[in-house]
Amino acid sequence: MRLLLDTSVLLWWGHGDARLGRDASTVIADGANLVVVSAATIWEIEIKRAAGKLSTAGDIARRVVEHGLEALPITFQHAERAGRLPRLPADPFDRMLVAQAQLEGLSIVTSDSRIAQYGVPVLLA
Repeated sequence: MRLLLDTSVLLWWGHGDARLGRDASTVIADGANLVVVSAATIWEIEIKRAAGKLSTAGDIARRVVEHGLEALPITFQHAERAGRLPRLPADPFDRMLVAQAQLEGLSIVTSDSRIAQYGVPVLLA
């Protein structure tokens, strides 16, 4: 499988949080699967940290790489697609993940069932 982790899932997985379901956790940990993290996710985490809404310590981007996850940069094509998507979830970070999943052939691992409204493959966490 080719997986794209959303922000909550990345944080839950990194902290061993029980909110991440067993099925999702197993699939993420399976070395046969490609697991990627968008630059948009790191950006969202840093925005929430700066606003005092998140107290995760350390260098998230470094930890992503250390855990064998792949970084997914944002391209012009991703930005164009995200900007053209309907505002089903109003969150621009979610729309960026949808655009990246569509263009890169990825399934989004998320706890937000609304993401599936875009017709992108979703694995609920």
